[in-house]
Parts: sequence; structure tokens; C-alpha cells
Amino acid sequence: MGELRRLGLTVDHLRLPAGFPRPSPAERAETAAAFAALADGSHVLVDGLAFGAIPEIAEEEHGRLRLAALVHHPLCLETGLSATLAAALEASERAALRCAASVVVTSAATGETLRQRFGVPADRLTVAPPGTDKPAMPKEWPAGPKGSAGVPLLLSIGTLIPRKDHATLVAALATIADLDWRCRIVGSKTADPQTAAALERQVAACGLSGRVELVGALADVAGEYPAADVFVLASRYEGYGMVFAEALAHGLPVVFCADGAPRDLVPEAAGRRFSPGDAAALADGLRTLLVDEDARRRAGEAAFAAGQALPGWDETGRRVAAALGGLGR
Repeated sequence: MGELRRLGLTVDHLRLPAGFPRPSPAERAETAAAFAALADGSHVLVDGLAFGAIPEIAEEEHGRLRLAALVHHPLCLETGLSATLAAALEASERAALRCAASVVVTSAATGETLRQRFGVPADRLTVAPPGTDKPAMPKEWPAGPKGSAGVPLLLSIGTLIPRKDHATLVAALATIADLDWRCRIVGSKTADPQTAAALERQVAACGLSGRVELVGALADVAGEYPAADVFVLASRYEGYGMVFAEALAHGLPVVFCADGAPRDLVPEAAGRRFSPGDAAALADGLRTLLVDEDARRRAGEAAFAAGQALPGWDETGRRVAAALGGLGR
């Protein structure tokens, strides 16, 4: 919002109820009332977590308001959904997107998914990747592990939910227990308590309690990257992957699954890729970077170069403003 205001747009932030993307009837009614209170002709950019869940409101209001959707990740592609719920979410989001005059996506991969699977016309799509802050970096790559006592530190950032698939990461770590490393997994434990509890049990069962730390949610993760040697995330799908962009900007080698937007975001030279759920390939990628300091340095340098080429928030703001400007008056 700050970038849009700097570009001269008047921006009001309308907070919707907390139950999205599965609002209660009361929350749905509250949302309908909030939309109805907006002035005719208002340009309204709605986050996809809400927009895809309110097709009836979008249908009611799209002739009066200038609606745009901001889609990070289609609702039906969340891991762990029942087939029935996934189908219902897909139908709901498809219906809502038909009412959007413009659709802003965070990656070309998400845009292609919306075009092919949801029937969104290409001329209504705008790709606006989130901006990436560029930290100051040393002129020469730091030699040796940055982790404490010379032990390499592996960093993973992602909410403890099935799609992030930290279980595959822990399974991979168990097979490279012969190497020196520590791992910090940063992410909320409360979003899916069952998944979080299962991960804690898995860490203990693998004998990794002293080496894998489930940190929980942090208000600011920026301080995690400078202390790490490798960034790793087994997420099965990402609509963009802000943590990957931040890892690149900090020059961290990245080990990740090659699905969704990260396959375009992270160059092959910047780390190692593996198929979703392939713990053996993940372990091999980590082993290579842990035992071969030159390989880790080369991957880190490639990561840093890619990170410097990522757009800043000013570019993101210009792209979103252009999409909103195309809604007409």
C-alpha cells in the first residue's frame, strides 16, 4: 500500500473478518455489507484468500465496483484438502475470477495456472512479483560455515502445514545425520496443530531433537538469513515463495522442490532441486553443499546474483498501479 500511495493513489485498507478463506455465514454477511458500503465506481483490490471465497459477492458487486483480484496461490491447490473441498474451492474461485476486471498474480507460474485451469484471459492478467529488499553483502564470499562453532546452519522458513512438507525435510536430515549441521525451522505451530505435533514427534523419533529446532513463528525473519549457510524448503507448491527471494538476496544456496513459481525464481546454479516429496534427492542435495565448500560458495554467488536482479517494491507498486489503472473509470 505504501508504494501505491507514493505513486499518488489514495488507498484505504478494508479489513475483512479473520475466517477467510472459509468464512462463517456471519463473516460472509459482514463482508457483503462492507462491499455494499463502498462508493460506486471504487477500485477494489481483493486478496485471493478472500476473493476466491466470495463469488456471490463478486457477482453482486462487479457491475458497480471496479474489482481486481490479487492471487498468490489458488485456494484449491493447498495440500491436505479433501477432494470434495478442493473441488468446491476451485469452483468458487473460478466463479469469482469471472467477475474480476483485472487479476494480479505474484508469478508467471501462477498466471499460467489461472489461464489454463481457471480460464482467466491473458489480457486480464498482470504479473507483479513481490518486491525484495537487497541487504548489504561483503565484497568477498565468507569462507567457512557461518553457523556457531563451525557447524553449518540450515535454515527453513514456512508455516507448519502439509504443503510446506517439513516432514520430507526431517526425513532427509535423518539420512545425513553423519554430517555436522544444525537446522532451524521457522514457522507458525498454531496454523495446523496436528501437523506441528506430528513434526515434533518425527524429529524426536529420528533422534534429531538436539539438532533440529522448531522455532515457531517470528515477527521478523530478516535476522535469520545472515546466520545461515544454506536455505532449504521442501514445500510442494508455491505461488511465488517470498522466502526463496529473500534467501537469494542474502546469497544463500537454495535447496528446494522444482514445482510452482520457485522453478523459475531460483536458477539451477543457485542450489539443488528435487521432486516434491523426494527425501533421498533432498538429502543428496544437502550433502553436496555441506561437504563441498567450493560448491556451496559457487551456489551462494549464483544465488546472490539472482537476488540482485529481483524487482524492488517500487517496481511491484508500478505494476499493480498499472493493473488498477486498466480498470477504467
